[in-house]
Amino acid sequence: MVDLIQTDAPISPGSSGGALIDGAGEVIGINVAYIPPEASAVSIGFAIPAATVADVVRQLLRTGTVSHAFMGLVPTTLTPQIRNSLGVHATTGVVVTDVTSGGPAANAGIAPGDVITRIGDTSITSSEGFLAALRRHRPGESVKVSITRGRASDDVMVTLSDRPPS
Repeated sequence: MVDLIQTDAPISPGSSGGALIDGAGEVIGINVAYIPPEASAVSIGFAIPAATVADVVRQLLRTGTVSHAFMGLVPTTLTPQIRNSLGVHATTGVVVTDVTSGGPAANAGIAPGDVITRIGDTSITSSEGFLAALRRHRPGESVKVSITRGRASDDVMVTLSDRPPS
């Protein structure tokens, strides 16, 4: 899960789906998860931001389904160890570890081992950042993706699709 709000509001099994409110009583999110005490965490919960919830509800009311942009690849945060083993020039980004055959990334020429450093105007520094940047786009939209392959850098246009059902 990405783009979550971290909160110290107590969330326990069965309380997911409740409103997370700010000091002014405004709903800012919907509680969705917590780290249990067995994991040595005390009062660490997570909520889906209200704007994300509103977007999903609008889509459900309009079409009965929710669409999510899909690039068709598996991202892994670039670490110094991965960087050295691949011999890539990029210092931050996500390494493409797998590409869906016939998917948007494959159609744009992105291959396993490439490092994605930007999506549109957003710098990518982690897998979570990649997924958060992708959420800002819609299926059918074409986005500029900056990649590094070895020491060469390039920009490719990727036409996103709707994420297939899991």
